Amino acid sequence: MRIQPTPEDLIELTSSWQGERFPDGRPKVPDEVLDEIRLATTEEAWGVLRRQGYERQFAGGWRQTHPDTILVGRAVTSQFLPHRPDYDSAVVAAGAREGHLTPDKQNSWIISTLVPGDVMVTDIFGKVRDGTVVGDNLSTAVAARTGVGAVIHGGIRDYQGISKLDGSVNFFFRDVDPTAIRDVTLAGINIPVKIGDATVLPGDVVLGTPSGLIFIPPHLAAMVAESSADIRTRDVFGKLRLAEQIYSSAEIDVGTWASHIEEDFQRWRKEQEQPPQPEQATNRS
Repeated sequence: MRIQPTPEDLIELTSSWQGERFPDGRPKVPDEVLDEIRLATTEEAWGVLRRQGYERQFAGGWRQTHPDTILVGRAVTSQFLPHRPDYDSAVVAAGAREGHLTPDKQNSWIISTLVPGDVMVTDIFGKVRDGTVVGDNLSTAVAARTGVGAVIHGGIRDYQGISKLDGSVNFFFRDVDPTAIRDVTLAGINIPVKIGDATVLPGDVVLGTPSGLIFIPPHLAAMVAESSADIRTRDVFGKLRLAEQIYSSAEIDVGTWASHIEEDFQRWRKEQEQPPQPEQATNRS
């Protein structure tokens, strides 16, 4: 058995993605796409995924350590199961073969794989008491390695310490408990996991907002980014024309604009895309 799949396994698991990958095989959605997705709302991303047939990619009902920070990054998934002695022995042996030599710190195995831009996405089956995957020390390590944060379908401890981390990170979690993690075994890293109603694969783009979490398949990330940018541009145009009293709210606040409004929008957008013309030099002779 293996704790982590081989790169070949991950390529097969995420075969819909045809772009760049990390050495471990995970899809590597470009940073510029992540930057655009950071501006998207939950509903904008959800709408794109639903139209593409991905109807169960949202999970809600979270607490957050930094609620004002939007969480965006590439998923490193992991899963814990209730402890069973013979299974735990097999996991410890497999971990040792893969270089994990701290059998009593299996949550640290996950953290050691993280790189900048990652989101640690851990399913510990909603366990809070004795299910605290990170405290202030491990969360500091996650923040230092990723610059982003984590999603814990379970508990955390040392909430006061974690909340003092730099505001560029955010940790989504179910609840807080003072106990340490125990009576669980790591089932794998970079495997499919269930977070709420969503199936999450390694390399998914995680978008965490005040509304909850959307897990975006890598091959749809650029589509979400483009759709969100288009919606924001249309919103600016619509509010401009409403302020100018050119169109009514009934004409603007609809799913699809009438053809004459759409034509007006396309003309306006092209004008906005035109580079500013240099000023003509004044002839002073």
